[in-house]
Amino acid sequence: MKEEIQKAVEVLRKGGIILYPTDTIWGIGCDAANTIAIEKIYTLKKRTDSKSMLALVDNADRISHYVKKIPHIARDLIELSNKPLTIIYPDAVNLPDNLLAEDGSIGIRVVQHEFCQQLIFTLNRPLVSTSANVSGEKIPSTFAEISDEIINSVDYVIDPRFEEKVTHKPSSIIKLGISGEVKIIRK
Repeated sequence: MKEEIQKAVEVLRKGGIILYPTDTIWGIGCDAANTIAIEKIYTLKKRTDSKSMLALVDNADRISHYVKKIPHIARDLIELSNKPLTIIYPDAVNLPDNLLAEDGSIGIRVVQHEFCQQLIFTLNRPLVSTSANVSGEKIPSTFAEISDEIINSVDYVIDPRFEEKVTHKPSSIIKLGISGEVKIIRK
C-alpha cells in the first residue's frame, strides 16, 4: 500500500488527477488546494464548476482548517453516523473558489477507508472527490463499471485491489447552517 500511496501523492503534487477507491464509490480526485487540477476534473466530467465537488479529509480535526466556524452539531453527526456522511459546511476557507459552491460552502467527508486515509495523510491536504463518471451518466459502483473514457483520462489509476472496502453507494449528505440548521440533501 505504501508504494501505491507514494506514486499517487507524486502525481497529486504535480497537479495530476487520480482515479481511486473511497469508502463509498470510486472517485476522481486531486489536491483540493490546486485550482488547475480541479479545473481538469470539471473538464473530464464535462461539468460546469457551478456544481461544486466535495473534499475528503483523513480525520475530523482537519475540518477546522477549511471551515471558518464548525457548527457544534457537526462533531456529533460525524461520530454518530453509521455510514459515510458528507457534511456541507458554510463559510469555507483556505480552498480554491472553483471547489466551493456558489454560496461559499464546501462538502467535506471524513473518510473511513484505510487506503484513502493514508493517501490524504501523506498528501497532507484534503483530496477532491467526485464520482468516476462523466456528468449525467450512470455512477459506477465498482471499478469494473468505470468507463474507458474516465480511466484513460486520469493521470494515475489506483490498483483496484484497494476497492475491497468500498460500499458502492454515494454518501449521505447533510447541509448545516451557521447556527446549526440541518437540511438533509441525500439519505
